[in-house]
Amino acid sequence: MNRLPSQSTLENAGEGARQVAELFYAMTIGGAVIWLIVIGLAVYAIFQPTRHNAIKTRLLVIGGGAVFPTIVLTGLLSYGLAMLPDLQRPAPEGSQVIEVAGVRWWWRVTYRLPTGDRIETANEIHLPVNEAVEFKLTSEDVIHTFWIPSIGGKVDMIPGRENRLKLFPTKVGHYRGVCAEFCGAAHAQMSFDVIVETREEFDKWLSQLQTPAAGQSHRGHAVFAGRGCGACHSIRGTSSDGVVGPDLTHVGSRRSIGAAILPNEPANLKHWIRNTCEVKPGVEMPSFEAISSDELDALVDYLGSLR
Repeated sequence: MNRLPSQSTLENAGEGARQVAELFYAMTIGGAVIWLIVIGLAVYAIFQPTRHNAIKTRLLVIGGGAVFPTIVLTGLLSYGLAMLPDLQRPAPEGSQVIEVAGVRWWWRVTYRLPTGDRIETANEIHLPVNEAVEFKLTSEDVIHTFWIPSIGGKVDMIPGRENRLKLFPTKVGHYRGVCAEFCGAAHAQMSFDVIVETREEFDKWLSQLQTPAAGQSHRGHAVFAGRGCGACHSIRGTSSDGVVGPDLTHVGSRRSIGAAILPNEPANLKHWIRNTCEVKPGVEMPSFEAISSDELDALVDYLGSLR
């Protein structure tokens, strides 16, 4: 079984996640010290064999039970608040802008190009390492929450409102993003892949993303069109221009399918097409149980060629 990519803030690969991890460690230490002192006072009170000295008891209770916890908690609050200005500061001018819309139960991802054009993909986000990226986040239906634990904090995606998030990835690698707000039946199956790569690799990928699809003479394209898949999905360079479902222009190059629930392999893609509602209960895409094996083979081969 393939190991899932990192999904832990403590295995941080971004500035935001590093700061969150530091705050976690500071709060854990502070909380542990307060707990030890309070429990120590309780033990002292229970097992003190003689009558308590009033002055000593008052100093212990007030000092250890009230003053010290207040000082520690105030320090932790100040430490946490001091992080907010940097976390909320927008990305520098000229940074890559990525628009992400939460949809039950997948992710519409749109890259803004320096030319002003916008290129859409789905369920997979590529980021250049050691560069700030600005996300513009919204939702097309209910409240979702965008979160890449290893790289930064989480932000709600609210219908009719655009929220912003700056992320600064620091390590090349493959990470996992999730929806952190319960949004319905398939909430737990609403994830996405995050690939952090060098600027050269990112530019190459972004350039490839802009190219239209080829292979319209492929038999699988006729199956795709004949089965009505183009009513929901778009493949640039063809007549398929649906906007209900994910853009499939370069679906063959993605690491996973179904919003990161299955590796992008022919057997999994066949299972997904034939048993969609079984694999992901609540999804709007119908199961194509009646499709013939020959048609399914051709369709899967065609989708796999879209790179």
